[in-house]
Amino acid sequence: MTEHELVVLALNMRERAYAPYSGFRVGAALLCGDGTVYTGCNLESASYPCGLCAERVAAAKALSEGRRDFGVLAVAGSAKELCTPCGLCRQFLFEFAPQLRILCANDVGIWKAYDLHALLAEGFGGASLSMGPED
Repeated sequence: MTEHELVVLALNMRERAYAPYSGFRVGAALLCGDGTVYTGCNLESASYPCGLCAERVAAAKALSEGRRDFGVLAVAGSAKELCTPCGLCRQFLFEFAPQLRILCANDVGIWKAYDLHALLAEGFGGASLSMGPED
């Protein structure tokens, strides 16, 4: 699958978003090592902290199927600006794929590629939980 095709999948996933409060629809498509793609969309809740971002929905679908080989993630929003993952999503993705390539698209499919490390410099991961030299 090409990066352009992955962005198109993310753009299409916006149609499935449940965003009655913000009106901001987001879609995501996550490509794994063997070519399998997991998609997601944002899902809002009247209790705002309970909502889910499209990126985490796609990643959770992959993780629930036993996948950890994330390669490229496309995320597309419904604004003229590029849609980059929020801080919570950046941290969540870093846990499983610190080297992840992320394609951030706007509402018409113009996109730019980033490495997760560029979006989350000095990210906090499992190695950060080391208690000292004896670990």
